[in-house]
Amino acid sequence: MDTNHLKDLLKQVKSGQMNLDAAMNALKRLPFEDLGYARIDNHRCARTGVPEVIYCEGKSLKQIQGIVKRMSLHHSNILATRAGREVFEAVQQAEVKCEYYDPARIIVVNPQDIEKIGNIVVVSAGTSDIPVAEEAAVTAETLGNQVNRIYDVGVAGIHRLLNVCDDLFQANVAVVVAGMEGALASVVGGLVSCPVIGVPTSIGYGASFGGVAALLSMLNSCASGISVVNIDNGFGAGYQACLINRLGVRGQDEEQHLG
Repeated sequence: MDTNHLKDLLKQVKSGQMNLDAAMNALKRLPFEDLGYARIDNHRCARTGVPEVIYCEGKSLKQIQGIVKRMSLHHSNILATRAGREVFEAVQQAEVKCEYYDPARIIVVNPQDIEKIGNIVVVSAGTSDIPVAEEAAVTAETLGNQVNRIYDVGVAGIHRLLNVCDDLFQANVAVVVAGMEGALASVVGGLVSCPVIGVPTSIGYGASFGGVAALLSMLNSCASGISVVNIDNGFGAGYQACLINRLGVRGQDEEQHLG
């Protein structure tokens, strides 16, 4: 149950449209709802501002359908991550409104347009890194952030990155997605004054060890202000970027108010 639903519930009680017993029954489902195979955290949106995210890998199609059906009664802009096309078709069969973002493998359930704030830049080293970059970008956009995509600007052709420096300088936070040796995160970190989130990908030849080489390279970056998420974790980077961007926008608004 998100904050808007909770406010609506309280308004209905106050106006007499809903009696106390009905309100109590609704509130009983607020902490979590037990489906037997999943305990849906309906209270998460009230705590964090974001509904619980559905991680689809490892769940059966019936389980995903059941979770989506119940969550869609209370929330909008629900993220279902690591969802293949067959998962999207199953969610459609559950008769809930949804949109699919193919490269990102993300389903947005009950999509709703909201105002986009701030400026997050998502940078990928190569075209092969785009699926992970899109997971970050779609996550951030769904959570209400303005996202600027800059793709295929890896260090093998560094002039491509230098050509878009103005876009980098305007960002509140940069998400840098790279496989191979993962050097792009250090380069971007040495150019910008905003926080940088490095996302190592599993893209690369044998000695990249499925992204471990890029992960270690980013963790050992000589550039300051770089944090690193797990291999291929575009969702985690997009979520973290959202939190940082919100703080940046809040600070800018306070400065304008004081000025």
